[in-house]
Amino acid sequence: MNKRILTMQDLSCVGQCSLTVALPVLSAYGVETCVLPTAVLSNHTMFKSWSYLDITPEIPNIFGYWRENGFKFDAFLLGYLGKKELMNLAEKCFSDFSAPGAVRIIDPAFGDNGKLYGGFDGNYVLAMRDLVRLADVIVPNITEVCYMTGLDYMEKYDKSYIETAMGEMKKYTKGAIIITGVELEGKIGEAIYDGGEIRYVLSELLPKRLHGTGDIFASVFAATYLNGGSLDESCRAAGEFVADCIRNTSDEHFYGAEFEKVLKSR
Repeated sequence: MNKRILTMQDLSCVGQCSLTVALPVLSAYGVETCVLPTAVLSNHTMFKSWSYLDITPEIPNIFGYWRENGFKFDAFLLGYLGKKELMNLAEKCFSDFSAPGAVRIIDPAFGDNGKLYGGFDGNYVLAMRDLVRLADVIVPNITEVCYMTGLDYMEKYDKSYIETAMGEMKKYTKGAIIITGVELEGKIGEAIYDGGEIRYVLSELLPKRLHGTGDIFASVFAATYLNGGSLDESCRAAGEFVADCIRNTSDEHFYGAEFEKVLKSR
C-alpha cells in the first residue's frame, strides 16, 4: 500500500510555496497526501500585501473528527507553522495520529540568509528547537541551525564550521540532521549526519535564487525517502529536482520556482 503522509503548513492561495508545493509534489511521487493548513493567505509574503486567516482555533475540532474516524499517518512533514502555539498542536498530532513506525520530518522554516522571517522571534526559535527533539529527520538551513544553537552566522565558511554547527545541533535532536543550502568549493548541497561521519551531497551552484525552493526540496526529499531512498539518495534527488526547477523558471517569474514544468517531465 502507498504511504500516507500528513503535511502541516500554511496555504497561500497564490504563490508556489508550502502546501501548494507539497501537495502536488508528494502526490505525484505516489504518496497519499493529507494536509493540515495552519493558515490561509491570499498570497505568499513575497508580494506587497496579503491577507491572513489563522486556522489554529479550528485544529482541535479537526483532530476530534480524525480520532472519530480512526485516521493514522505513516509520516509527517512539517513546514512553515508561523505560531508557537502550533508546535503544541503538532506534538499532539504526533502522539495521537502516528501509525506504527511513523516518520517525522521537520523543516523549521523560520529564517534564511542570517535573518528570521518577518513575524518570528526568539521564543518561536526556542519552541522549534524543543519540537525537533521529536523528529526522525530535520532539514534546517544554516541560518536556522545558528538561531537554534546560538552559533554565529557566517556567509563564508569551511567544513570545520559545518562540523561545529552539526555538533551543536545534535544536542537538540536524536534524529538525522540534514543542513541544507551548504555552499562549499563553489558547489551547493546538503551536509548529512545520522550517527556516523558527516557526509556531503553537493552539486552545481546556480546563480539564481528563488522563493519556495526549500519547500520543493523538503517535499521531494520526503517523497523519495518514504519510497525507500536513503538519506543521501533522497537529498540528491531533491537537490537535482530543485536545480531543474531553477533552470526552467523564467526571469519574469519572480514569486516562486516553476516546479510544474519539472514535475510534468518526471
